[in-house]
Amino acid sequence: MNVLIVEDEELSAERLQNLILGIDPTICVLASIPSAFEAIAYLQNPANIQPDLIFLDIHLEDDNGFKIIESLDLLIPIIFTTAFDDYMQRAFKAHSIDYLLKPINPLELQASISKFKRLQPQQQTLSETTLAEILPALAPANKYKDRFLATAGSRIFSFKTSEISYFTIEERATFLRLFDGRHFAVEYSLEKLTQLLDPADFFRVNRTLLISMNAIRDIHAISAGKLKIDLNPAMSQDVFVSSDRITEFKNWLGK
Repeated sequence: MNVLIVEDEELSAERLQNLILGIDPTICVLASIPSAFEAIAYLQNPANIQPDLIFLDIHLEDDNGFKIIESLDLLIPIIFTTAFDDYMQRAFKAHSIDYLLKPINPLELQASISKFKRLQPQQQTLSETTLAEILPALAPANKYKDRFLATAGSRIFSFKTSEISYFTIEERATFLRLFDGRHFAVEYSLEKLTQLLDPADFFRVNRTLLISMNAIRDIHAISAGKLKIDLNPAMSQDVFVSSDRITEFKNWLGK
């Protein structure tokens, strides 16, 4: 069985591939593609081996994942691997092989692959009819994420976005910190989080920190070109707004 992964988060794509091969080492992962443009180019190229199944994220680095389906009238079965909420999950489960919410649970992934194998003889595909039903379901859903999943050992936690004070990069990994002080790893980069979060509520103040408006306890003008922020909960080091973001930060505060 040949599969294609369309996912713009390198760590998420790598983790998904490892999970797939752990479930069935005979599966061939043809490629891991980060953008809709590259995925369309790959699928249009007759020299490329065509996948039997696509693992598709929805928010890609250059476009919506549905752009691929629309552009190609795609009939290849799809398992969605994305960050949407339960409303979207119900819509997608009715019209695709399956829908997996990040971070992907290995048992759910195994069940999805087994489901595909059972349906494969029946050549289950996404037809134009089902596509027409899926796309309207996408539009009324929340534009921004209102919940996040996080894992700690074997436990999975779900948090409202309003519970999150800030996201940080620590040793190349992304973590969220709740207002109650708890700390969890998440699979998203700060770049991806800026797409998933409402920009009215969250702002990336520097290279390693994305904060909630409600996390700001105090702001200090250290000099004409330097702002220091006190956060709740406090960080172990001083927090400064990058000099090239100060004007945008002030505009954000004044909205």
